[in-house]
Amino acid sequence: MKHCLPEGPAFFPEETLTDLPERFIAAEIIREKVFRLTGQEVPYATAVTIDSFFEEKNGLVKISAVIHIERDSQKGIIIGKKGSKLKEIGEQSRKDIETMMGAKVFLKLFVRVQKNWSRDTKAIRKFGY
Repeated sequence: MKHCLPEGPAFFPEETLTDLPERFIAAEIIREKVFRLTGQEVPYATAVTIDSFFEEKNGLVKISAVIHIERDSQKGIIIGKKGSKLKEIGEQSRKDIETMMGAKVFLKLFVRVQKNWSRDTKAIRKFGY
């Protein structure tokens, strides 16, 4: 079927992979790690926001992010025993973000319970959905 479609003009330069900002992609990488590392224990009503994202003069990128969940019981699952799950989420996220950015990354993660945020239109807009 591909042969039936006419080729149109390019909307972006060939070397451009996406029109989304690095902040958004970093948040989605963290969110993906939450889902992959917690399995079905944490529902998909999880959002990640980036509180700060800046590059220092030495090239180090510092990112502070918040993982938003809906229930107190989910907080323990994401943090894990003695913080082990959150540490694993952070380490795997940092590696992928470093690959994307081509720079060293310092990633600081927080977990915040925001009850029923997925049913709140203001919260949904705030999280970019």
